[in-house]
Amino acid sequence: AAKSWEVTDAFWSRVEPLILARRERASEKFFIRTPGGGRKLKPARVVFEAIVYVLRTGCQWKALPAERFGSASSVHK
Repeated sequence: AAKSWEVTDAFWSRVEPLILARRERASEKFFIRTPGGGRKLKPARVVFEAIVYVLRTGCQWKALPAERFGSASSVHK
């Protein structure tokens, strides 16, 4: 049985088109990221599932399970 905060493939297929695409071109950014510098962006589905997790469980961002979502600060950002 799926947990109340897990995002199923069917649910994700309905939500994904509503999420704004990330800006990829450097000219649209406020800064230019150094190649290879910093953390890579989290996949949108992982971020969305983390948001649902926080909303459903009421936990704080810092209490997100790192083994499932990775760094809480990366997901929050």
